[in-house]
Formats: sequence, C-alpha cells, structure tokens
Amino acid sequence: MSVSGWYNRTLNKIWGFVEDRTAMRRWALRPQPAFTFKPSYWTGAFVAVALVYQIISGALLLLYYQPSTNATLTACGQTVGSLSTAPAAWCSTYYIINSVPMGSILLSSHLYGAYAMIFLMFLHFFRGYYVGVYKSPREFSWMVGTLLMVVTLGMGFTGYLLPYTQLAYNATNVGVVLALRLPTLGPLIGPFILGDGTSQGLLSRMFDAHVILLPLALAGLFYAHLSLFESHGIAPPATSDPTQRRRFTDKEEKDHVPFIPHIFFYTLKWGLLYLGILFGIAALWPWNLPTYVGNTAAAAVVTEPDWYFLWLFKLVDFQGVTPVIAIGGSTAILLYILFLPFLDRSKRTHPRDRPVFIYLATCLLEFFILMTVWGGETPGVQITYPSIALGIGPIFGVTAVAVGLFHWRYRLSYRRRLAARQMSYAGPYPRGAPSVSGSHPTSAVSEVGSSD
Repeated sequence: MSVSGWYNRTLNKIWGFVEDRTAMRRWALRPQPAFTFKPSYWTGAFVAVALVYQIISGALLLLYYQPSTNATLTACGQTVGSLSTAPAAWCSTYYIINSVPMGSILLSSHLYGAYAMIFLMFLHFFRGYYVGVYKSPREFSWMVGTLLMVVTLGMGFTGYLLPYTQLAYNATNVGVVLALRLPTLGPLIGPFILGDGTSQGLLSRMFDAHVILLPLALAGLFYAHLSLFESHGIAPPATSDPTQRRRFTDKEEKDHVPFIPHIFFYTLKWGLLYLGILFGIAALWPWNLPTYVGNTAAAAVVTEPDWYFLWLFKLVDFQGVTPVIAIGGSTAILLYILFLPFLDRSKRTHPRDRPVFIYLATCLLEFFILMTVWGGETPGVQITYPSIALGIGPIFGVTAVAVGLFHWRYRLSYRRRLAARQMSYAGPYPRGAPSVSGSHPTSAVSEVGSSD
C-alpha cells in the first residue's frame, strides 16, 4: 500500500466523520459544476476574499486610529511643544506607520487591499457584463451587485480622508461639492455629509460612514447577493442558444463538486496567493504618508483623488462640462448598468450575439481607462473641445468598426455552417438528449453556440 493511498483514505475517513457529526452538507454552500474550476468563474469569490481582509485589517487599525482634527502634543514627526503640531488623525496614522510593530505593512496592505478589491470588483463586473450573467433569472442578482459596487466605491471615498492629509482633504472637498450638486438628492444629503460645517464634522461623518454605515449596507447587500447566487446557482457558459436553460436541475447538482472541502480549498488557495502578493507589495513599496492638513508646506499640493475616481474628476476639466453635467452623466451610466437586464432582452448570452451592448461595454471600459490615465497625467488642466474629439472620438470609432467586423464575420460563418448542416440531413434534425444547457446538441441553434 502506497503512502499516498493510505493518506487519501485516512483523510477521507476523517472528513467523513466531520461531515457526519456537523451535518456540514446541510449548511454549506451549494455544489458547483466541475467546469467552473477556472479563475474566471470565481472573480466574485476573489472580491469576497479581499473584503474579508479589509475587515480584519481595518479592525486592527481602529485600535490605534483617532478620528480627531484637534492638535496633539504627541511628537509624531514634529517638534514637541511646537505651536504647529499636527492633527490627531494624522498623528495616529503616523504612529501606526512608525511605532506600531508591523504597522507600516498593516496600513499599506489595507490601502493596497482597497485598491485590489475595487480592481477585482471592476473585473467581476465587466466579466459578468460580457458573458451576459445578468439575463433571466439573475436580474435582481445583477442589480444587487451594482449597488454593492456603488457602496464599495463609497467605502473608498470615505476612507480616503481618514489619514487627514492635505491631498485627501482637498479631494474630499471636491467630491463633496460634486455630491451636493446632485439634483434633488444633493440638498437632502448635504446636512448629513457636512455636519456642523467644521473640519471635525466632516472627518467624523466620513469616519462614521466608513466604519459603521457603509459596512452595514455592504453586509446586507452581500448577504442578498450571496442568497440570490445560492438560489440560482452559477450561470452556465455563454451561448448563442436562445433555448438554453439558465439553471441546473437537482439531478445535475448531485453530480456537481461539493463546496466543502473542494471549492473551499480551491478558494483558499487563491486567497493565500492574494495575501502573499498583497503583503509582498506592501513590504516592497510601503505607503508614504503625505503632509497633514494645515501645513504651510502643502500649499502647492495638487488636488487629485485615488485612481478609481480620477475619471470623474477629469470629466469636470472638460470644456463645457459643469459639476452638474458630470454628476448627471455618471448617474445616467449608473442607471444604465443597474437596469441593463431589462434593456438587453435577448435570450442569447454569447458576446457575438449582442454587438450593441458589447460595443457599449467596451466604450465604457475604454472611457474609464482613458480618463483615469488622462486625469493622472494632467490633473486640473482644462481640456478643450478639439482635444476631447481627438482623444475620445478615434477610440470609439475604431471600437465600432472592430465590433461590427467581428459580428459580420460571425454572421457569415453562421450562415455557412447552417447551410452545410441543412444539406447534410435529408429529413428533420434528429432529436438528441438535452445537454446541460437544455439545447439539442445536433440542432442548428446549438451549432451557433459553438466556438468559431
């Protein structure tokens, strides 16, 4: 008997005993098909892993952070007894970096973890958009996920001010002004954001929102999103078959891979890899704390938000674009994403069958990347009409041509395959056993869903 065989049998016995005593199969998440063991199917799980680390690291940072703008006599890099002592919020951040054991890695990993979570969230969003996971019966799951994305961006916005640097303070004020320009909603949320109008009031509101209010909203939406996922299961692969079933049957799920231990350890493997990369980046490139609010040396600081809001700040620099127009445009984009399941009513999920919506998604992605780079390279520089046309027009035009050509090529290929299949049968198409997607594998429609 080999050592590996003995090890596997022993492990199976131990695991069987644990499952029997804990009734684990009853409360574990639902099983998933074997074909989903690819990273592209688990982008949502990667966001959840990033969220768990943000919660843990944020709770540890709360042990030392002081949400106060009052000057402190703590040295924190300043001369003790100086009249220009730094605010307590900045000093506590400085203390975490320089005096708390492993504090620099903790704070840097929390900051970079927020960036990673937002990046993975965008990756999850665009992946779901391109493969059409928002289609029936997952419309509400998509809408809840969209709200999760908004709340996550709100977490990034409110957390940006907490170190109380001059750069973050300037960017937060610009963001608050944009929020107050929202039609109808702006005047309502104004008192909630500004508080008593003082700097302490603004910091306290941002701290409360970042630590209490938004996490509660995030937890509720995450629970709803996970519950809807458990109700419908993972979406089948994208196909051109309009008759595809979008749910797996109970019989099919019995042959799927159980969540515990297989999927759990699969996710744990990627989670540990994520943490290793995150800690490595935090150790090699620790975050440098900018100067505090009120320091005379910060007079020349250029207002610039974090990268995920650079596109919106740069949009205000466009000639003719007022804050009201910028907020109105971003609101229109959000509403389009939120109600996308009811706008794209096609029953086909493959990207090649949805050229209009694929074009809009690609333009949205290109616009976000272009504006982010543009905002980082030329913050606060006004962009004239000719520069706007030359910078954005060709990109959207080339994208339209590329999407049109790919769709045209696909239609020609489809017609050739359909004609060849019709000629290969003298009578009606034979009926085959239903596939996992619910289509007949020998039908012309199923042929359309195959890869080119």
